Amino acid sequence: MTETEGLITCISCGELGNGKHCNRCGQAYVVNRITLQSISHEVFHFFTHLDKGFPFTLKKLITSPGAMQREYIAGNRSRHQKPFSMFFICATISALMIYWINMALINYYDAGDQSEAQFFNRYWVLLQIVMLPVYSFITWLFFRRSGYNFAEIIVFQLYIFSVLFLVVASTHLIKFLIPSFQTRYIELPLIILYTMFANIRFFTNEKRGIVIIKGILAIGLNFAIASTVQDFLEKIVN
Repeated sequence: MTETEGLITCISCGELGNGKHCNRCGQAYVVNRITLQSISHEVFHFFTHLDKGFPFTLKKLITSPGAMQREYIAGNRSRHQKPFSMFFICATISALMIYWINMALINYYDAGDQSEAQFFNRYWVLLQIVMLPVYSFITWLFFRRSGYNFAEIIVFQLYIFSVLFLVVASTHLIKFLIPSFQTRYIELPLIILYTMFANIRFFTNEKRGIVIIKGILAIGLNFAIASTVQDFLEKIVN
């Protein structure tokens, strides 16, 4: 921060102004030094002010899956993390978690899968981005009479997979207890349960039984395609 004849130069964009924040970019003119206290305050604020953005959206996706997406598509969007950024953030967190878990198993437990760890570190997020239109198209085919267009189904799937990524990453923690455990045996039931609940609350204009049947078929097909493509790419990459 520098002052010129009563005006303050913004440290971010160089605009001259006065007051507490820059009129051009919104940067605060007075920026406090980062301390342990300021970091602690940010952590506390993150967990106690779940009113918008990523924390709020994640909370709604956990407590009201399906209904949250309906609200977003209907226009209630100001407090929610945008679907593509939510998808990318969760995919990145999950890829890093699975990579770190595998590397910890390799380094400290003489277990884990080096090829899987490298694949998740380098390619998994990109793979999910490429495969998303496939997942969405399959879901749209099964629910094309629901009244939602393909773009709206993509938004629905972006939020669904945001949570499923975190579920998949969390199941890998079981490997610290059973290193040889194949997480797919627990991932699929959890994916089915969560997605079924979301489908029922999203596709409200169809009978629940029909939604469940269609949902199971769509989930099974998506899961089979995702597993096959991932296994194939892991072999090629490694």
